[in-house]
Order: sequence, then structure tokens, then C-alpha cells
Amino acid sequence: MIVDPAVPDDVAALLRDNRKLLMRIRAGWVPAHRRHRPVAGLVARVTAVAAAAATAGYGLTLFVAGRYAAYFVIMTVAALLVVGVLLRPRPDAEVERAHALERDVYDGARRFEGRYVLREQLDEPARALMARAQAAIDQVTHSSVNAEGLLDGARNAVMLPAQEWEIARLLAKLSELRSEHQEVVAEGVTPEVAAVAEPLAQALDGSHRAVLARVEALERYAGHVAEAERAYRARHQIERLSAKLHRYEELLAETGADTTAVPELSRLSDDADRLEQALRDSVSSAHEAFRHLLG
Repeated sequence: MIVDPAVPDDVAALLRDNRKLLMRIRAGWVPAHRRHRPVAGLVARVTAVAAAAATAGYGLTLFVAGRYAAYFVIMTVAALLVVGVLLRPRPDAEVERAHALERDVYDGARRFEGRYVLREQLDEPARALMARAQAAIDQVTHSSVNAEGLLDGARNAVMLPAQEWEIARLLAKLSELRSEHQEVVAEGVTPEVAAVAEPLAQALDGSHRAVLARVEALERYAGHVAEAERAYRARHQIERLSAKLHRYEELLAETGADTTAVPELSRLSDDADRLEQALRDSVSSAHEAFRHLLG
């Protein structure tokens, strides 16, 4: 599921962790459990104990006065009060926690309704586009060039989730309208209705193409980042090999081997320079693609 980045982190995490419960809520489920009020329960228990103590005290007064029959009756009542408090069933802790979680998820879902999108809200074409968008975003965010700060990591951290949410929001809306349109058309329409339905279908297709363009822009950005990633890794590998170049040269000299046995060792430094330039070019292209994505 995708949550609007503007939703507080704790609520977003709660919603993500309870997707199945959200599906039930969207289907109309409402928790029937009232919130447990522990303070009220505690007051009731304390009141009962106090009443039992007062009754027992009165019973002792009757005993001193020699009214033994009344004494036994009063003490029996006090004992029943104490037993009633001790044996009064208490809600199971695990069940209560489960109920509390359901209420919290329900409250969060109602409070931030329309600020999250479940996979089930998307039709098949929308799911395919959403998967492409998320794959592109993951490629960028998990790249070494992003982790090393060669890209604008701060802007990526803000803008990429915003792009993901906007695409998900539009696809959910598109899926809902597309489903409703197909449901009406499937019933069979008159020529008059068809004349109205056709422009609406074209509007849906146009919206799909617009979202597709957003996804393709993300994929172009991810493609430039992938090029930078390849150049970054290759440069790092060349640097590691270059650092050991003198050991290769020493080995050749000590063994008297033909220096052509290891081809063009001296070109490693030149290759590193070329890869450095390729990396700079790739990063620059990624920045341009990012600016185009925002536009």
C-alpha cells in the first residue's frame, strides 16, 4: 500500500502494518468494541472493597453488642462483597490489546481517509503502472550513487515519495472511474448513451496516458541513475586494481615474464580517468532528468 507522505509517520506505519484490517474497514466493517475505561473499573473495585470493609466494621459492632445472628448475616454479606470483587471477570489482556489495535486502525483510517491507497483499489493496468513506478523509485533510492551523495539525496527523499503517492492517488481514481464506466457499458447502451460514453472513455484513456508519462519520466531518471551507478562501480573497481598495479609490475620483474603477458596494465589509470568523466556525465544527466521529472 502507498500512504500520503503528509500522513504522520506513526499513523502511516500503523496503516501499513494492518493492510488486511484496512480492507475490512473499506468493506464497511466497524469495530463494535467500546473503549475500555480502566479508571472507572478501578473506582468500582475500590468502592466495593470499601463497602465490604464498612459492612465488616458494622458486623464487629454487632458482635460486641452480643447480637450474634445479625453479626453472622452482616459478615456473610461482607464476605460476598469481597468474593464478588475478587472473582469479577476481567477482560483478557491480549483480547483487549487486539480490540485497542482495531480501534486505533479504524480511527486512523477514518481520520486519513483518501490519504492511502491499497493494491486492491487498483485495476490490472493501474497495478502494472504502479509496479513500474515503484521499481524505478527503488532503483534510485537503493543505488550507491544516491547513498554516497552524488545525487541530491535530500530532494530524492522528499520528491520520490511524493511522486509515488501522486501516481498511486491518480491510478486509484482512474481505476474506480474505469470500473464504473465498464460496469455501465457492459449492461448494453443505446446509441444516445454510447454517444456520451465514448468521450468519457477517451477521457479515461487520456488520463491513463498522462499517468503513464509520469511513470516513464521516473523510469528515465532511474535509467540515468543506473548509468551513473555502473560508472561508479567500474571506477571503484579500477581504483582497487590501480592500487595493486605496482605489485603486478614487481611480480613481472621478479619472474622475468614477458611484460605483454598482462595486457596494458598502464592503461588502468587512463581508464579510471575516463570512468570518472563518465560518472560526472551520468550524474549530470540524472540531475537533468530529475529537474524534468519535477517539471
